[in-house]
Amino acid sequence: MSAYVIRSGDRAAFIAGLRELADFLTTNPGVLVPRNPSFGVLIDASDPAARREGLEFAAAPLGVPVEDLGEGYYDARRSFGPIAYSFIAIPPEERQ
Repeated sequence: MSAYVIRSGDRAAFIAGLRELADFLTTNPGVLVPRNPSFGVLIDASDPAARREGLEFAAAPLGVPVEDLGEGYYDARRSFGPIAYSFIAIPPEERQ
């Protein structure tokens, strides 16, 4: 068993929801959209090495590097136009 936990959701439901949102926004041009939207998946682990390992595992399919933000925080993100898709590892004490 790995020393990290990835907080992921229902993949099919997420993709269907994105398509539904895109269709809704297309047919309702009066609805405002966010300037810098983002989606994030959290990686939980009690120690920095496990957080980084979990983030590297999750970020590999995105083809982006893991960035050490310091103080136990790690991030990996890929942009699709103005939308960011990211994996985030936060120290345990900050999640409470």
